[in-house]
Amino acid sequence: MKKQTRREFGATALSAIAASVLPAPFVRAAEKKYDPGASDTEIKLGQTVPHSGPGSLYGVLGRVGEAYFQMINEKGGINGRKVKFLTMDDAYSAPKCVEATRRLVEQEEVLALYGSLGTAPQTAVHKYLNSKGVPQLLLNTGASKWNDPKNNKWTMAGLPLYPTEARILAKHVVAVKPNAKIGILYQNDDFGRDFLGPFKKVLADAGGTAQVIMEQTYDLTDPTVDSQLINLSKSGADVFYNITTGKATSQSVRKVAELGWKPLQLLSAGSTGRSILSAAGFENAKDIVAIRYAKEAGPGRWEKDPDSMAFEELRKKYLPNVDPDNTIAYAGYGQVASMAEILRRCGDELTRANVLKHATTLAGYHSPFFLDGVNYSYTPDDYTPMKTLYISIFNGKDWDISDKPVTE
Repeated sequence: MKKQTRREFGATALSAIAASVLPAPFVRAAEKKYDPGASDTEIKLGQTVPHSGPGSLYGVLGRVGEAYFQMINEKGGINGRKVKFLTMDDAYSAPKCVEATRRLVEQEEVLALYGSLGTAPQTAVHKYLNSKGVPQLLLNTGASKWNDPKNNKWTMAGLPLYPTEARILAKHVVAVKPNAKIGILYQNDDFGRDFLGPFKKVLADAGGTAQVIMEQTYDLTDPTVDSQLINLSKSGADVFYNITTGKATSQSVRKVAELGWKPLQLLSAGSTGRSILSAAGFENAKDIVAIRYAKEAGPGRWEKDPDSMAFEELRKKYLPNVDPDNTIAYAGYGQVASMAEILRRCGDELTRANVLKHATTLAGYHSPFFLDGVNYSYTPDDYTPMKTLYISIFNGKDWDISDKPVTE
């Protein structure tokens, strides 16, 4: 990575980084213990994300990880060790994810993986990683399957679990539109289906007249979702549940506006980043409802927040080509800070088992990306990443967030 001209960090931002990442004194174990990927001088981590292909906007997660560990290494590393971080391109493709993950484990011999993205790609490797005993942490997917400490203890989600999110949104629909006629567009894979079932079950259990009247699917390889949106708009639906990602989200939000269709729109939380909504047109995203658990990057209500300022200083120094309002990048910052905290807690016992131990006991830790009142909730017996979420509505410029969070 090209090194940028050095700048002094602002006092507030620097103190926020120091407090959240490298609190003194460093953790030290009684004796040093190492697994592959760790030594007296180095900790090696891996990740797979789509740096190319239909999900390439998420590649910034890896670039933020590189920048963060560069910053940490310049300050002496974690417990005196430099972090070597390898973020590899899987193009949101399961076969490429398998190839890249095997390389990270078998050739690069990483201690752990963190922040890898996508339900389908990570499904293709999680049994392999569990058989190898390699931590697969803070996944950028909220699939319910990752909460399985009994059978797949090495794999942990990093996002709110999709069923939790779907249930809260369904309850919101029943409350505000009890006679809703709902049209759904969902990604034709495990990601999409993980939202669909729990959402429909809440409607059924409510015993009212709210019902799903049309479902449409799309594949990641589809060039557009226009035909699906045209069908939904003609169905008579007055609620649109948009279970999409990346480019498809931007296209669908824009298409709804172009069609003059004015349903109550629900959007999956992973697709609410400003870069996605900007591509759709903020004016077209007005009144969309989504779950919120995290802050936004860039100008606005959090620009004076110490954690947001720390991210902005990192971005300016190491990633000047990343837009200040790129919330996907900010999410990556929160995850890498959390991974650094797990490693810090490991002290000199840098074994895969100890990394897992400290990941599964992270309950109460507040990521610098999270809203006030939201913390990790992991325990060794329950890998639900967080159980407290907020309902929010996009006002055309920003998200209006409910006063009180909802806890399941």
